[in-house]
Amino acid sequence: MSDLLLAVEREAVASASRHLAEKGLVIGTAGNISARQGDLIAVTPTGADLGTVTAEMVTVIDLMGQVVDGDLAPTSEVPLHTGIYAATNALAITHAHAMASTALSCCHDELPALHYSCLGLGGAPRTAPYATFGSQELAENVIEALKGRNAAMMQNHGSIAYGATMDQAVERLELLEWLAELYWRASSMGTPRVLTDKDFEAIITAAIERGYGAVKKVDKT
Repeated sequence: MSDLLLAVEREAVASASRHLAEKGLVIGTAGNISARQGDLIAVTPTGADLGTVTAEMVTVIDLMGQVVDGDLAPTSEVPLHTGIYAATNALAITHAHAMASTALSCCHDELPALHYSCLGLGGAPRTAPYATFGSQELAENVIEALKGRNAAMMQNHGSIAYGATMDQAVERLELLEWLAELYWRASSMGTPRVLTDKDFEAIITAAIERGYGAVKKVDKT
Protein backbone atom coordinates (compact mmCIF):
# COMPACT_ATOMS: atom_id res chain seq x y z
CA MET A 1 0.00 0.00 0.00
CA SER A 2 1.31 3.45 -0.91
CA ASP A 3 2.37 5.73 1.95
CA LEU A 4 0.79 8.71 0.17
CA LEU A 5 -1.66 10.70 2.29
CA LEU A 6 -5.18 9.68 1.17
CA ALA A 7 -3.62 7.06 -1.09
CA VAL A 8 -6.93 5.32 -1.82
CA GLU A 9 -8.73 8.56 -2.64
CA ARG A 10 -5.85 9.82 -4.78
CA GLU A 11 -5.89 6.63 -6.82
CA ALA A 12 -9.68 6.85 -7.19
CA VAL A 13 -9.39 10.43 -8.45
CA ALA A 14 -6.63 9.54 -10.91
CA SER A 15 -8.45 6.44 -12.17
CA ALA A 16 -11.72 8.34 -12.67
CA SER A 17 -9.87 11.12 -14.50
CA ARG A 18 -8.32 8.67 -16.96
CA HIS A 19 -11.63 6.83 -17.39
CA LEU A 20 -13.59 10.00 -18.23
CA ALA A 21 -10.86 11.07 -20.64
CA GLU A 22 -10.96 7.68 -22.33
CA LYS A 23 -14.75 7.95 -22.67
CA GLY A 24 -14.39 11.41 -24.23
CA LEU A 25 -16.22 13.30 -21.48
CA VAL A 26 -13.13 15.35 -20.70
CA ILE A 27 -10.64 16.66 -23.25
CA GLY A 28 -7.16 17.60 -22.07
CA THR A 29 -7.37 19.77 -18.97
CA ALA A 30 -11.13 20.46 -19.26
CA GLY A 31 -12.58 19.05 -16.04
CA ASN A 32 -11.72 18.17 -12.46
CA ILE A 33 -12.34 15.32 -10.04
CA SER A 34 -12.19 15.00 -6.26
CA ALA A 35 -12.78 12.55 -3.40
CA ARG A 36 -13.32 13.34 0.27
CA GLN A 37 -12.12 11.45 3.34
CA GLY A 38 -13.04 13.12 6.61
CA ASP A 39 -11.74 16.69 6.63
CA LEU A 40 -9.44 16.19 3.63
CA ILE A 41 -10.06 16.20 -0.12
CA ALA A 42 -7.98 14.62 -2.90
CA VAL A 43 -8.36 16.73 -6.05
CA THR A 44 -6.92 16.90 -9.54
CA PRO A 45 -4.16 19.45 -10.13
CA THR A 46 -4.70 22.55 -12.25
CA GLY A 47 -3.51 22.43 -15.84
CA ALA A 48 -3.09 18.65 -15.90
CA ASP A 49 -4.12 16.45 -18.83
CA LEU A 50 -6.75 14.31 -17.10
CA GLY A 51 -5.97 11.39 -19.38
CA THR A 52 -2.52 11.10 -17.84
CA VAL A 53 -3.17 11.90 -14.17
CA THR A 54 -1.55 9.56 -11.64
CA ALA A 55 -2.15 9.24 -7.90
CA GLU A 56 1.15 10.99 -7.22
CA MET A 57 -0.05 14.04 -9.18
CA VAL A 58 -3.26 14.41 -7.15
CA THR A 59 -3.21 17.15 -4.50
CA VAL A 60 -4.69 16.96 -0.99
CA ILE A 61 -6.47 20.01 0.40
CA ASP A 62 -8.54 20.68 3.50
CA LEU A 63 -12.17 21.78 3.60
CA MET A 64 -11.05 25.41 3.47
CA GLY A 65 -9.16 24.79 0.23
CA GLN A 66 -5.67 24.97 1.72
CA VAL A 67 -3.05 22.58 0.32
CA VAL A 68 -2.12 19.87 2.84
CA ASP A 69 -0.01 17.59 0.64
CA GLY A 70 1.20 17.40 -2.93
CA ASP A 71 3.62 19.14 -5.28
CA LEU A 72 1.06 20.53 -7.75
CA ALA A 73 -1.38 23.39 -7.32
CA PRO A 74 -5.00 22.16 -7.10
CA THR A 75 -7.68 22.85 -9.71
CA SER A 76 -8.98 26.39 -10.04
CA GLU A 77 -12.41 24.98 -9.13
CA VAL A 78 -11.51 24.39 -5.47
CA PRO A 79 -14.41 26.64 -4.30
CA LEU A 80 -16.83 24.50 -6.32
CA HIS A 81 -15.63 21.25 -4.75
CA THR A 82 -15.36 22.50 -1.17
CA GLY A 83 -18.75 24.19 -1.49
CA ILE A 84 -20.51 21.03 -2.67
CA TYR A 85 -18.90 18.97 0.10
CA ALA A 86 -20.10 21.51 2.66
CA ALA A 87 -23.65 21.58 1.27
CA THR A 88 -24.23 17.87 0.57
CA ASN A 89 -23.30 14.37 1.74
CA ALA A 90 -20.99 13.94 -1.27
CA LEU A 91 -17.81 11.89 -0.95
CA ALA A 92 -16.82 12.22 -4.62
CA ILE A 93 -17.35 14.88 -7.30
CA THR A 94 -16.88 14.70 -11.07
CA HIS A 95 -16.89 17.73 -13.37
CA ALA A 96 -16.45 17.63 -17.13
CA HIS A 97 -16.89 19.71 -20.26
CA ALA A 98 -18.75 16.90 -22.01
CA MET A 99 -20.17 17.86 -25.41
CA ALA A 100 -23.90 17.07 -25.20
CA SER A 101 -24.52 18.34 -21.67
CA THR A 102 -22.44 21.46 -22.28
CA ALA A 103 -24.37 22.16 -25.48
CA LEU A 104 -27.68 21.74 -23.63
CA SER A 105 -26.47 24.09 -20.90
CA CYS A 106 -26.20 26.84 -23.51
CA CYS A 107 -29.89 26.51 -24.43
CA HIS A 108 -31.97 25.13 -21.55
CA ASP A 109 -32.54 25.96 -17.88
CA GLU A 110 -33.44 22.31 -17.32
CA LEU A 111 -32.88 19.14 -19.31
CA PRO A 112 -36.35 17.99 -20.43
CA ALA A 113 -37.26 14.61 -18.94
CA LEU A 114 -37.49 12.27 -21.92
CA HIS A 115 -36.48 9.10 -20.08
CA TYR A 116 -37.30 7.69 -16.65
CA SER A 117 -33.61 7.12 -15.88
CA CYS A 118 -33.34 10.80 -14.94
CA LEU A 119 -34.77 9.66 -11.60
CA GLY A 120 -31.29 8.30 -10.94
CA LEU A 121 -30.17 11.94 -10.81
CA GLY A 122 -33.01 12.97 -8.50
CA GLY A 123 -35.12 14.27 -11.38
CA ALA A 124 -34.66 16.43 -14.45
CA PRO A 125 -31.18 18.04 -14.16
CA ARG A 126 -31.12 21.83 -13.86
CA THR A 127 -28.69 24.32 -15.35
CA ALA A 128 -26.76 26.54 -12.95
CA PRO A 129 -26.64 30.16 -14.23
CA TYR A 130 -23.37 31.26 -15.78
CA ALA A 131 -20.54 32.61 -13.62
CA THR A 132 -16.79 32.80 -14.16
CA PHE A 133 -14.93 29.54 -13.59
CA GLY A 134 -13.26 29.23 -10.21
CA SER A 135 -15.50 31.87 -8.64
CA GLN A 136 -17.51 31.67 -5.44
CA GLU A 137 -20.53 32.80 -7.46
CA LEU A 138 -20.23 29.74 -9.69
CA ALA A 139 -20.01 27.48 -6.65
CA GLU A 140 -23.15 29.04 -5.15
CA ASN A 141 -25.06 28.75 -8.45
CA VAL A 142 -24.17 25.09 -8.81
CA ILE A 143 -25.07 24.26 -5.20
CA GLU A 144 -28.50 25.83 -5.78
CA ALA A 145 -29.00 23.83 -9.00
CA LEU A 146 -28.08 20.63 -7.15
CA LYS A 147 -30.79 20.98 -4.50
CA GLY A 148 -32.77 17.73 -4.65
CA ARG A 149 -30.46 16.51 -7.43
CA ASN A 150 -27.07 14.84 -7.62
CA ALA A 151 -26.09 16.17 -11.06
CA ALA A 152 -26.46 19.44 -12.92
CA MET A 153 -25.38 21.36 -15.97
CA MET A 154 -23.35 24.56 -15.74
CA GLN A 155 -24.41 27.22 -18.25
CA ASN A 156 -21.95 27.62 -21.14
CA HIS A 157 -19.48 25.54 -19.15
CA GLY A 158 -20.09 21.84 -18.52
CA SER A 159 -21.63 19.21 -16.28
CA ILE A 160 -21.15 18.06 -12.70
CA ALA A 161 -22.23 15.15 -10.51
CA TYR A 162 -21.54 13.82 -7.03
CA GLY A 163 -21.97 10.56 -5.19
CA ALA A 164 -21.23 8.52 -2.08
CA THR A 165 -18.46 6.76 -4.03
CA MET A 166 -16.30 7.68 -6.98
CA ASP A 167 -17.95 5.00 -9.11
CA GLN A 168 -21.34 6.55 -8.35
CA ALA A 169 -20.17 10.07 -9.19
CA VAL A 170 -18.73 8.84 -12.49
CA GLU A 171 -21.88 6.86 -13.36
CA ARG A 172 -24.08 9.89 -12.67
CA LEU A 173 -21.94 12.15 -14.84
CA GLU A 174 -22.13 9.58 -17.65
CA LEU A 175 -25.91 9.28 -17.20
CA LEU A 176 -26.30 13.06 -17.43
CA GLU A 177 -24.33 13.06 -20.68
CA TRP A 178 -26.45 10.17 -22.05
CA LEU A 179 -29.67 12.02 -21.20
CA ALA A 180 -28.35 15.20 -22.84
CA GLU A 181 -27.39 13.32 -25.99
CA LEU A 182 -30.78 11.59 -26.02
CA TYR A 183 -32.50 14.97 -26.00
CA TRP A 184 -30.11 16.31 -28.63
CA ARG A 185 -30.85 13.42 -31.00
CA ALA A 186 -34.59 13.40 -30.33
CA SER A 187 -34.94 17.15 -30.91
CA SER A 188 -33.12 16.82 -34.23
CA MET A 189 -35.93 14.53 -35.40
CA GLY A 190 -38.84 16.64 -34.19
CA THR A 191 -40.42 17.88 -30.99
CA PRO A 192 -39.58 15.41 -28.19
CA ARG A 193 -42.40 14.05 -26.05
CA VAL A 194 -41.62 14.85 -22.41
CA LEU A 195 -42.65 12.59 -19.53
CA THR A 196 -45.26 14.12 -17.22
CA ASP A 197 -45.52 14.19 -13.42
CA LYS A 198 -48.21 11.52 -13.72
CA ASP A 199 -45.84 9.35 -15.75
CA PHE A 200 -43.20 9.66 -13.06
CA GLU A 201 -45.65 8.76 -10.30
CA ALA A 202 -46.40 5.51 -12.12
CA ILE A 203 -42.71 4.89 -12.80
CA ILE A 204 -41.77 5.33 -9.14
CA THR A 205 -44.58 3.02 -8.01
CA ALA A 206 -43.53 0.34 -10.52
CA ALA A 207 -39.86 0.65 -9.56
CA ILE A 208 -40.64 0.18 -5.87
CA GLU A 209 -42.97 -2.76 -6.47
CA ARG A 210 -40.55 -4.55 -8.80
CA GLY A 211 -37.29 -3.66 -7.09
CA TYR A 212 -36.11 -2.07 -10.32
CA GLY A 213 -32.35 -1.72 -10.69
CA ALA A 214 -31.46 -4.34 -8.10
CA VAL A 215 -29.84 -7.68 -8.94
CA LYS A 216 -32.17 -10.51 -7.97
CA LYS A 217 -32.01 -14.27 -8.02
CA VAL A 218 -34.58 -16.30 -9.92
CA ASP A 219 -37.52 -17.30 -7.76
CA LYS A 220 -37.55 -21.11 -8.07
CA THR A 221 -40.38 -21.74 -5.62
